[in-house]
Amino acid sequence: MKIRIDRGVCAGHALCAAKAPEVYRLDDEGYCCSDGEVVPVRLHAQARLGAQHCPEAAIFLDDEGEAAQPPEA
Repeated sequence: MKIRIDRGVCAGHALCAAKAPEVYRLDDEGYCCSDGEVVPVRLHAQARLGAQHCPEAAIFLDDEGEAAQPPEA
């Protein structure tokens, strides 16, 4: 799973990081800067939770190829 952030839509509410701090990082101005990061399998549920709480729906999770990824230890 890969994170995609629409930086033009993100308003810096930081709810993603509040709900999933292990997945979403914020820049110095409070905007999500996790664009392009690959989420470990063990954090997929957290990634989805953070994305669901984005008021602007600026977070997209690319699940393509997820079934082919081996589970992490």
